[in-house]
Amino acid sequence: QVQLVESGGGLVQPGGSLRLSCAASGSSISIYVMGWYRQAPGKQREWVATISSGGSTTYADSVKGRFTISRDNTKNTMYLQMNSLKPEDTAVYYCNVRLSAYVNVWGQGTQVTASS
Repeated sequence: QVQLVESGGGLVQPGGSLRLSCAASGSSISIYVMGWYRQAPGKQREWVATISSGGSTTYADSVKGRFTISRDNTKNTMYLQMNSLKPEDTAVYYCNVRLSAYVNVWGQGTQVTASS
């Protein structure tokens, strides 16, 4: 079974940058669609970005132009480069791999806080 572990979260001033990593174990994730989601306090989990097995990417309008999703299949790892962070980006960030139409695997989440 695939397991996902996020890392790279932390506290950063508005306008700063962070790079999140999502390391997969248990199986290769190279053929699967993967994504990043986030959940702010008191809000529902929302989609942030998706990357296909071939490297095609899509982004939520709220992060387009500031965040970049990527993957390194040789390392079985996905990334989220976050630039120009805003206070409203503060949330727990989760990575996801879609194994099938009915099976999604989630990581445990990593906290990102953009605050002065």
